[in-house]
Amino acid sequence: MPMTPTAKAQLQIHFCVVLWGFTAILGKLITLPALPLVWWRMLIVVIALALIPRVWRGLRVMPRRLALSYCGIGVLVALHWLTFYGSIKLSNASVGATCIALATVFTALIEPWLTRTRFSKRQLALGIAVLPGVALVVGGVPQGMRIGIAVGAISALFVALFSSLNKRLVAHGDPLTVTALELGAGTLALTLLAPVMPLLFPDFAGDLLSIPGARDAFYLLVLSLVCTLLPFALSLVALRHMSAFSAQLAVNLEPVYAIILAIVLLNEQRELTPQFYVGVVIILLAVLVHPLISGRKRIEHPEMLGTSEAKGIAD
Repeated sequence: MPMTPTAKAQLQIHFCVVLWGFTAILGKLITLPALPLVWWRMLIVVIALALIPRVWRGLRVMPRRLALSYCGIGVLVALHWLTFYGSIKLSNASVGATCIALATVFTALIEPWLTRTRFSKRQLALGIAVLPGVALVVGGVPQGMRIGIAVGAISALFVALFSSLNKRLVAHGDPLTVTALELGAGTLALTLLAPVMPLLFPDFAGDLLSIPGARDAFYLLVLSLVCTLLPFALSLVALRHMSAFSAQLAVNLEPVYAIILAIVLLNEQRELTPQFYVGVVIILLAVLVHPLISGRKRIEHPEMLGTSEAKGIAD
């Protein structure tokens, strides 16, 4: 019996979410500090996109003001990735993935202010609901990892900012062109930031011009091409055959896949207490409930699938 387009789309989007879950694992496996790791990832993706004629066609017809808006958002994307991988380096992949789940909560609280829309009491309830989970997560990790939680929460805040700005400031462009612009601007921003990074955040700093070793280079290619570009392209196909609710629910499972992968591949459960995982369950339940309380929505920003570990795709 042939598979229906909707069923095929569901399989495709879950395959994408599994690949996105590997980004946290690869962030732990790659030995580079956070800054060169993110710089190389963004640069590889931008180079690959620059080889696609469609990207240049989209760029030629895009208004200058719109392009500059995307570039500004790209700087926030770069800071999101920098703090996301910084969180993983300072703690582990499970902590980084858990913190990024907070992006949904931050977006629910920040977006009404940035988009000048009515604030929802249900969204506020969502924010309050995760607080016990956050407290348990903080108490369930070793003392030395708590700075990683703080940095991870900042990363989630950057997601909320740039996803909300996408909705307020930016009309639609070709998704591949949008991704190229945002990641290109992010790469440039990190290049300019590199000289002062040792003074600002020495734990993140590293030499951008140093060629990664063979092992790191392989993982970077997998991270950039297999876990970024491939699921981005495949997810855009899947979104044509599924509702925003189904897609967002699947995408919200990314931290679940990442944590499971971290347990299976990195044995991270040895570093964390049961209290941490109870907190994770509370946070993820709140995140998974979010599409239920948000109602029916359209998929307005598929381009965000290419630029974030926490994908907000409904508007």
